[in-house]
Amino acid sequence: MKTAIPPAPLPLSDFLCFAVYSTNLAFGKAYKPMLDELGLTYPQYIAIVALWEQDNQTVGGLGEKMFLESNTLTPMLKKLEAMGYVERRRDPGDERQVLISLTKSGRRLREKCLKMDLTDATALAPDEFAKLQKTIVTLRDNLIQSVRGGE
Repeated sequence: MKTAIPPAPLPLSDFLCFAVYSTNLAFGKAYKPMLDELGLTYPQYIAIVALWEQDNQTVGGLGEKMFLESNTLTPMLKKLEAMGYVERRRDPGDERQVLISLTKSGRRLREKCLKMDLTDATALAPDEFAKLQKTIVTLRDNLIQSVRGGE
């Protein structure tokens, strides 16, 4: 009687999760010189961008957009507040909520960040770029839905 030989394990380079993970690291390295010039980390930059999109939002709402828990987000927001880019205050309508809004300095950062475009660095055509972004968002959303379905 022959026993089946298990298939050879896939090399790390064939794992989709590793491709996404290592691409995220590559994005971080590509953004690093520009962010260093501004004195920001990548997550701080993303928080600022989310506030440009919708200013004066709750910590919880911002955390949902960034896929971060408040225990991770709050220390980052405190640093951004100390840097003079955001202000935190209690929601007068609901004292349990903390509202985050940009300061003038935080809004002015946008002008400096407009140069932070990595489209050329990806060497993707505009339609390829848009298609890839949409595919990755679908992948992320499907994974989140899968995890929520198992709860």
